[in-house]
Amino acid sequence: MILRSRQGITLAAIIISSSILISRFMGLVRDKIISYWFGASIESDIYFTAFVIPDFINYLLAGGYFSITLIPILQELFLKDEKEAWDFFFCALFWTTLIAVLITLIMEITAPMVIPGIAPGFDEAAIRRLTLFVRIILPAQIFFISGAFFNGLLYLKKHFIIPSLAPLLYNLFIISGGIMLRRHGMIGFCWGVLLGAFVGSFLLPLITVIINEEMKFSLRLNHPSMKRFIRTALPLMLGQSIVVLDEQFFRIFGSMAGEGAVSRLNYARRLVFVPVGVVAQAAAVASYPFLAELFAKKDYSRFAETLDRAIQKSLFLALALTGILFAVAEPAVGIVFGQGRFLIDDVLQTKTLFRILLVTVPLWTYQQILGRAFYATGDTLTPVAVGTVATFISIPVFHYGRILMGERGIALASVMGLIIYCVGLGSLWRKRFPIRSFEVITCLFRSTLTCIIATVASLVLFQAVKSYFESFCPVIRWLCLGMLTSTAYITVWGTVTMLIGRSDLREFMRIK
Repeated sequence: MILRSRQGITLAAIIISSSILISRFMGLVRDKIISYWFGASIESDIYFTAFVIPDFINYLLAGGYFSITLIPILQELFLKDEKEAWDFFFCALFWTTLIAVLITLIMEITAPMVIPGIAPGFDEAAIRRLTLFVRIILPAQIFFISGAFFNGLLYLKKHFIIPSLAPLLYNLFIISGGIMLRRHGMIGFCWGVLLGAFVGSFLLPLITVIINEEMKFSLRLNHPSMKRFIRTALPLMLGQSIVVLDEQFFRIFGSMAGEGAVSRLNYARRLVFVPVGVVAQAAAVASYPFLAELFAKKDYSRFAETLDRAIQKSLFLALALTGILFAVAEPAVGIVFGQGRFLIDDVLQTKTLFRILLVTVPLWTYQQILGRAFYATGDTLTPVAVGTVATFISIPVFHYGRILMGERGIALASVMGLIIYCVGLGSLWRKRFPIRSFEVITCLFRSTLTCIIATVASLVLFQAVKSYFESFCPVIRWLCLGMLTSTAYITVWGTVTMLIGRSDLREFMRIK
């Protein structure tokens, strides 16, 4: 499906957010299976920590940002000369994939020497198992990185559906691998990662491009636009922003916070990233091609208006979801993870981590959209520079947070790092692009106030009725409490919104 500009960002965001919602749900199913079979154990800690090195390679090669670096260049080249565009595309694809293959081979060989440094809290047996997991997962990055080129091309052509299917297939393969090889611990999930990356992230977009885009294969190994591509991508490669290392800090510092800490932090973060994915990621991905197009046309007024509207709508929804999830934190964690080997004590500890990390939902939303605005202008340096500074500031916060408060301190350090990043990024945007001030302050104030009122009211009800369900089995108790609390939240939120935020709701519902 190709989206015309008149259909707008909102419709594109609906398509992407629907896919992300399904993908996040499948991710929760995957983590539910893991928590049920393995709980918050050393085996699950090892599995989650196994992604530190592969993810770092992906960040080092800016795999998650290739659509950002590619779209502006390809957009210009396709308008001028289609053959030149394809020559550049395959030139960039060849060199990036070659580098990914070489780095993967080096890491496969040196893994036993490197891995003890990423999990300083693990014993020798855990390190050996971690090394095995890492070696299985590592080649997946080749498919993620090369597949990102084809996904970037599809986004450029405003084909949003096929790239949105990639994470669904990825999660499906992980779940299938884990189920089929359950008797061998979590190694089946690792093989699922590798196969899911190949099919979902590489093969599917490749076939789609071949079928729909009349692809003109080229063996050209040099292109004038490669200099611009490298110049744009280099800051993303060299900079290590807090927004990409946040999860790795959970794993590294979590390995020193006791058995199960990495798993509990991961489970809490997974729940938080359901609203982050549905709101922030969808809005950012959907808005980027439109922002890049408007900036390329030098239509700065519409550029600012589009950005303002994307931020306003996204924060409105993000705050509403943050409030309701904060209120139903215990039932949510209990229903999703609280069976099998995931004990009641694990539920209560994860609930606290979940509530701390929920503060980051509007922060993730803001930074993802604003970051895309910088990228749309061709500036990849500023977001990464600000993020790298935030990373260096955050490292001692993570360290002392872990020492003083354990896994809770690690979660709080994540919140602090994102606050620093958002404040820095927003300040620099206002200085550099004073075309139009964001018209979201009043909306943000009203939405926050509404969220607080609804959350407090629903938590009061939760505490008042909690004792009446103590005799129920855990799942039924959590279901009943979750339904009552969420109903109270929605009722109060809707009432207050109609009183003080009707214009915000009307703007949010507008699709164009």
